[in-house]
Amino acid sequence: MMNIRPSAAIRKNYNEISELCKRTGEPVYLTKNGSGDLVVMDIEAFARRESMLKLKEKLMHSEVDIQKGRTYSVEETASAMRKAVAEVSNAGKE
Repeated sequence: MMNIRPSAAIRKNYNEISELCKRTGEPVYLTKNGSGDLVVMDIEAFARRESMLKLKEKLMHSEVDIQKGRTYSVEETASAMRKAVAEVSNAGKE
């Protein structure tokens, strides 16, 4: 479910919006004069999304490497995957 609020709500209901972001893990979309203006989200949810984007970027680079014939041993691949999963798992815990 998409959470949409008018931008004035952030001033009037900061604690409510903060709690909603933390409870749902989803962003709240703020509008100004009926149009999208800002997105507010919990810092841990933001950190997870950033980590996922970085992981996806690494996977895209890996696809390019494969297409160009640049490959790695099973051990190298397993090590890189464990490191990537650990980075995503630890996101927001710091």
